[in-house]
Amino acid sequence: MSDCNLNGTDTLSHFDLTYFIGTTHHTITNNFSMCYYMLCVIVTILAISIYCLFYIPCSWTKKVYDGYNLDITVGRKWNALAKRDAINRIRKLRKIGAKELPPPYPNGWYSILESSDLKMGEAKSIFALGEHLVAYRTRERNVYVLDAYCPHMGANLGVGGRVIDDQIECPFHQWRFRGSDGKCVNIPYATGVCQGSKLRTWLVREVNDNIFLWYHANPAETPWSLPVIKEIENEEFVFHGRNEFFVNCHIQEIPENGADLAHFKAIHEKSILAGGINSVTSRWKGPGSHHWQAEWKPCESPYKHVARVTLKHSIEMTSKLHIFEMDVTGEQIGPAYVQLHMKSATFGRIKVLQTITPVEPLIQKVVHRFYSQRILAPITKLVFLGESVMFERDMIMWNHKAFRKHPQLVKEDSAIKLFRSWYLQFYSENSKTFSEASENLDW
Repeated sequence: MSDCNLNGTDTLSHFDLTYFIGTTHHTITNNFSMCYYMLCVIVTILAISIYCLFYIPCSWTKKVYDGYNLDITVGRKWNALAKRDAINRIRKLRKIGAKELPPPYPNGWYSILESSDLKMGEAKSIFALGEHLVAYRTRERNVYVLDAYCPHMGANLGVGGRVIDDQIECPFHQWRFRGSDGKCVNIPYATGVCQGSKLRTWLVREVNDNIFLWYHANPAETPWSLPVIKEIENEEFVFHGRNEFFVNCHIQEIPENGADLAHFKAIHEKSILAGGINSVTSRWKGPGSHHWQAEWKPCESPYKHVARVTLKHSIEMTSKLHIFEMDVTGEQIGPAYVQLHMKSATFGRIKVLQTITPVEPLIQKVVHRFYSQRILAPITKLVFLGESVMFERDMIMWNHKAFRKHPQLVKEDSAIKLFRSWYLQFYSENSKTFSEASENLDW
């Protein structure tokens, strides 16, 4: 009996040991599988994050009604009528100081499209500078811009128009117009073409990933050349992102900011953590304040259409510790194009392109595009964030201010007076006045 109990106990102990070993092995295997799975998830997330950081461009867009304390929602839903009313109220606000406004469309080069927005064989309708235009790209990658409306029955060639060789075909009756001179070259149902039937052509240049159009009140005026940034053209620098703002102001007020040296401390000293809309009241406005030293001056002939602002920037962490030190040179090329060259001994070089396109006399589309070497993607995107926040602060000012033709200035504002004298060169005696340009919108 005793042997039987002993053998039974041994048998049970052996079973328990086997069960314990099997359970432990199963638990270890499960834990290893779980750890492996978690590691794979972490590595995948990390790889996607790194890819996005280095290869996916950033985007930041503000519409025309942003920057106002206007309610355009009902409950939690977007309300189209409220949006329309908000925009109408904005336009009424902008009538303040309208009698003092200079012509809304200065003479110069304007970006009407970013190169990536116009594919081969594509035609697009554009409304800018008070003009209805059609832009199209041929299979040979040439870009042409013509007046949009067909002289036959008034169809918009940018809406359904077909690109054939260097011509664009009207979607209504298939009349074809040549891009180089705007002449009608084919009417498929007629034995000939109407003599003198043509569309106005516009001079365009495609540089630095932008399609520029030459606009001048005197058509015979010779345009200045647009400087090419070789690092962008040879793809040494890659595109890291863009922001887009619609601002309610006269176009002159935007580049004038570069000559308004006192505003850098008042508007741009607070940390980017304070945001753009309510930076004055933000609890985060203190840490990481920005310091600026700025100088603005025009260039001499033959580059009298160029002005230059030089900036020294740093972020103050403590009174003795400043980081993110960089030198910035901004070249204002004509009334609506800026090339910003940023250079730092710490993180290298970054290029930022600013273009302004008047959509209406007092609505400006402003785009900034950011470029640098691929390796500098994290730093460039941090610059992208900071610049977007800073520009948003300026937008709040522009959206609510009145234009002053004769502002009361002190001697420390001398750069503003110098800027206005320089900017006058972009207006002609026969430039469209604000009232003339506004009448074109009434229809």
